[in-house]
Amino acid sequence: MFESHLFVYGTLRQGGANPMHDFLARESDFIAHATWQGRLYRVDFYPGAVPSDDPAELVHGEVYRLRRPLFALAELDRYEACGPGFAHPTEYVRELHQVRLHNGHTIAAWVYIYNRPVEGLELIPGGDFFAAR
Repeated sequence: MFESHLFVYGTLRQGGANPMHDFLARESDFIAHATWQGRLYRVDFYPGAVPSDDPAELVHGEVYRLRRPLFALAELDRYEACGPGFAHPTEYVRELHQVRLHNGHTIAAWVYIYNRPVEGLELIPGGDFFAAR
């Protein structure tokens, strides 16, 4: 079965005032607030997350269950400018990772990983893009 969970940590979160969050809200069900082991950087008006080997480094976000995962992920890939048809290296890559829900359970979810060098980018302390705004 194709994984239908998506972890979002930036402008696609609730309250992000992003039209693509409206798309996500129509095409999915909010599951829970969650964290993912990684570091979060300010790229521009949006963040980028990269994996971390340090369990203390967490990115805060939300998990959604996509109702039509193949359709929704194709649209989100276009929004994130990754996947077929985009010049490589793309700014993001979509990968399956374990995320921890607020209740302590872990699940597999798609995460858009920042795919460019992070040197010179501002590290967002605490890993919460909304708290850093």
